[in-house]
Amino acid sequence: MKRYLIIDDHVVIRTGIKFLLLEKYHPAEIHEAFDGESSMHQLKENNYDLVIMDIQMPNTNTLNLMEYIKKEYPATKVLVYSMSAEKIYAKRFLKNGAMGFLSKDAPLKEIINAIDKVLNNKIYISDLFAEILVEDSYAGKPANPFDQLSKREFEITKLLLSGQTLTEISQSLKIKTSTAGTHKQRLFEKLTISNLLELKELATTYNL
Repeated sequence: MKRYLIIDDHVVIRTGIKFLLLEKYHPAEIHEAFDGESSMHQLKENNYDLVIMDIQMPNTNTLNLMEYIKKEYPATKVLVYSMSAEKIYAKRFLKNGAMGFLSKDAPLKEIINAIDKVLNNKIYISDLFAEILVEDSYAGKPANPFDQLSKREFEITKLLLSGQTLTEISQSLKIKTSTAGTHKQRLFEKLTISNLLELKELATTYNL
C-alpha cells in the first residue's frame, strides 16, 4: 500500500485530491499538511511514496521545503500542484527535485496522468511547459527573465512584490540590510529595470 502526503492550505483542495487518490489508487494511506511546519512534522513521522504540494502557502518557503524533502527524503517523489504560473515556477521547482509541475486548472485525466508518471519514476511536464523549454533551447537563453535570478534573488523579488522594505526583507531572511540591498541591485540589473514600479510591471507581464 502506497502512502501519500497532500500539502495545501486549502481544505477543499486537500479533500478533492484525497478523494481522487482513494478512488484511483486504492488501497492508499493518505496524510495531510497545510504549511511548512506541519509538512515537516508529517515527513519526520512517516515515509511517503508521493508528496503532492502547493507552492503558495502562509508562513512557508516552499522552495526551501522542496530542497529539504529531496535532501532528507531522497526516495520521496514530489509533484507540485499549484495555481502559480507554470512558466515562472516549474523550471525552478523541477531543478530543485520535483518530478512534475501540474496546474490546478488541469483536467482530471491530466492529473491522473501526472500522478501515474511520477509514481513510475518518470518526469511529468505539461505540453505548455514543453513548448517553453523548446523556445528557451532555440533562443539560447530563458524566455522568462525571472529564470536568470538566483534562489536568493528570486526570494527577495517575491518579498519586494509583497511590499516589504529592505529592512523587513533582511529580518525575514536573517541577512544584513546591506546584503539585501546588494541582491536587490543585482536582480534589478539582471531584469534590466531601475525601480520597483518596473519590477511590478514585469511581474504582471509574466504572471508572477
